[in-house]
Amino acid sequence: MSGRLLVDEPADGVVRLTISNPKKRNALDHAILDGIAAAVEEAREARCLVLTGADGMFSSGYDIGDIPDDVFAVQAEKLVAHPFTSALEALDSCDVPIVAALPGHTIGGGLELALCCDLRVASDEIKLGMPPAKLGLVYSHTGLRRFVQAIGAPRTRELFLLGRNVDAATALDWGLVNRTAAPDAVEETSLEIARELAGNAPLSVRGNKRVLRALLAADMGLSDDVERELIELREACFRSEDMREGVRAFAEKRPARWQGR
Repeated sequence: MSGRLLVDEPADGVVRLTISNPKKRNALDHAILDGIAAAVEEAREARCLVLTGADGMFSSGYDIGDIPDDVFAVQAEKLVAHPFTSALEALDSCDVPIVAALPGHTIGGGLELALCCDLRVASDEIKLGMPPAKLGLVYSHTGLRRFVQAIGAPRTRELFLLGRNVDAATALDWGLVNRTAAPDAVEETSLEIARELAGNAPLSVRGNKRVLRALLAADMGLSDDVERELIELREACFRSEDMREGVRAFAEKRPARWQGR
């Protein structure tokens, strides 16, 4: 059964998008990712968006654990390359301010989704992390760029090369989140911020978002040759034996037996 994206309006001018996939810790599948892209587009007239997760979790990342070995490379790459990219691009290009409310653990692709939002409020009891090194995954250069811009290269290296989770206090210190709150206060804190954003001058908020987006985009351009090389490197990882082994080991909670191919 696929997950769902729930949409409601908890305050005037505020549209809330809630990731719901309880059996898989809110893993991101086609239905959820396509739902995010469509919902963001439909909410262009809102004054603020809130992106959150149901059942005490934000998201455990891509839903690639159940893909059979014989179609893994094709299906995993399709999930990551198309619907995930579409959801990220929708959040990135949205003129409306977006608040991510993180009530529970926020891992992998879930953390990148949160990083596409303008502000992040996290429960002070959660963990955040990027496990590509534990999965055999080469992350996208656009995704890594988001982390470098948000927390700098040294901390991005720590997240991606070690593959360890960090606690909410560390995430706050790094700038990975903007504010922490007690678990039972995350929703109200995020809505308080959303209501304040919704009450600000819309032309100013949207204009400043546009300027910031342009400045960040101009900071880290790549030549066509280098960008093509990085894309090919990422595509190759989906065909590797190591990535299939990494995903199996992660699901089975055991050390991976890496072969380097």
